[in-house]
Formats: sequence, C-alpha cells, structure tokens
Amino acid sequence: MAQTPYEVLGVKPDASPDDIRKAYRKLAKELHPDLNPGKPEAEARFKTVSAAYDLLSDADKRARYDRGEIDESGAERPRYSYRPHAEGAQGWKYSSQGNVNPEDLEDILSMFGGGFGGPGGMGGARRGRGAHGEPFHMPGGDRLYTLTVDFVEAAAGAKKRLSLSPDSWLDVTIPPGIETGQMLRLKGKGDPGIGGGAPGDAIIEVHVAPHPYFRRDGDNILVELPVSLAEAVLGGRVTVPTVTGPVTMTIPKGSDSGAQLRLRAKGIHRRGHPGGDQIVTLKVVIGASGDRELAAFLETWAAQHPTDPRRGMTS
Repeated sequence: MAQTPYEVLGVKPDASPDDIRKAYRKLAKELHPDLNPGKPEAEARFKTVSAAYDLLSDADKRARYDRGEIDESGAERPRYSYRPHAEGAQGWKYSSQGNVNPEDLEDILSMFGGGFGGPGGMGGARRGRGAHGEPFHMPGGDRLYTLTVDFVEAAAGAKKRLSLSPDSWLDVTIPPGIETGQMLRLKGKGDPGIGGGAPGDAIIEVHVAPHPYFRRDGDNILVELPVSLAEAVLGGRVTVPTVTGPVTMTIPKGSDSGAQLRLRAKGIHRRGHPGGDQIVTLKVVIGASGDRELAAFLETWAAQHPTDPRRGMTS
C-alpha cells in the first residue's frame, strides 16, 4: 500500500504546520540530488517527499485530502469508475479523469435516436449512424493529469515523459517559469472521438515542489547564503547555487548578516517577460564558537572598538 503524505514526511496526521515544515527541511537536506550525485534512489525519494510537502503545506489541499476529496497526488478522487492512479516516469504521480460513464453515454446517444439496445442503439453508434441514418460524430473527452515537478525544472524549463502504460506515454514540455496550478494542454492526447470525431486533449495541472533553499518572488529567485565570519569581514569569492548551475560571486569586505547581493539575469526568464535576478541574502555563521583564540581576540578588539548595533531600539 502506498504511503500517505504524513507517513512520507514521518509526522502524525495532527502535526502542526511548523512540524511539517521542519520534517520536510530535514529530509530535503538529506535527500536533495545536489548532495547525492549518482544516487537515483535519493532523487526519487526527494521528489516523493517534495510532493508530500506540497500537499500538506497548503492548508486548503491538506483539508481536502483529510476529507478524502483528493488523493496524495492532489488529484480529485473519482466519483465514477475512472482508471486508477499510475506512476509516471521517474516516479511522477499523475491521475487520469474524464472517461465517459456508460450511463452518460446512454443519455448522449439517446439524443440521436437510441440508447444501447434496440434499433438505433449502441449497434447504430458502432456503425457511426444516428437515428435517421446521418453520420454520427462526437468529439472525445479531455483527460486531466496532475504532475509534480522539481523547483529548478519549473524555473528553468524541462522536458518530461509520463508513462501511461508499457507502450504509451506523453511527452510534456515544461516552459520556464511555470507555477503551481498552471495548466498545460496537449492537443489530441485525450479520449478518442466517436464516429470519427476529433480526439480530446490531455490537460496537465502542474504542481511545483518546494526547494530546500531556493524561493521565488515573481521572476526573482531568493536564496539565503551562509558565509563564515572571515568571509564577511575580509570579503572574498564564494560559490553560489543558481537554478542554472553554480556561479562565483564576490562578497564585499565588512558585509553584515542580512546584506543582499544581486546576481543579474540569474532568475526566471519567461517568454514575453523581462528576465528576473537572483537575490542573495548573506547569513553570517560563526562556526567556531568554542575557539579560544578567536574569543580572546574579540575580547581585546571589542574593548578597543566599542559599538552598539542596537542603539536607538530601546531609547
């Protein structure tokens, strides 16, 4: 039996949003592909964890899941006998919806002069004729799928293949900058038409998995970058991750924690929109808190260079 999103994250069904966030961050740091090169099992597990967090971190989707209205992939639970959920390529979960119920088809065909049985019934439909012998055509229905993609793939764009069966699949192009809730339409990839009618479309609802350190603000990418005390005081060149790969950035001398640096054109680039940047917020990490030599130096230095960084806050 497939794990529930709560089991995937290792939390109880009554876990608080903060508990869910902490559990996700812990697992994401352990399993992120950048930290596990050449380990497909870690990548697959990371995507499963991200999909679970995407559902449980959204209060509305979590409530709907708890009520049984949607499944663990975020897809509506079928009211009819839809085809069961399947696993796509690389562990992508999707579901298909939209099959015509036999009773509904009976009603549709009766509009043209007959139902399943008797003259003008299903036999007539199979011959492609209506009640008066005219050609009978009906377009195929659309099919709905849900697809969870990695944050970086959503930001930079990607090509994915969804496996429907051993010999059937959908090739999906993820455009750069796609957001959760956006729909992709693949013409003619839905249900086949009746009597030569046009096939329906495949409609794919995209969900973007959270990232352990990237966040999105419009077309800008935000990242908090840990730097050492020496790097903050003395400055230097450091490596910074971006959605298109690591780059080198210069940290100015005397940078405070919270200082923001901008990497031009390293954000999201959507068609028809000006490209975004990456905003890097520095976070000074002391690290060697038990270093006696550093402590002795700071005691002498602080006595000779008195300063009050909180001046004005309490006066």
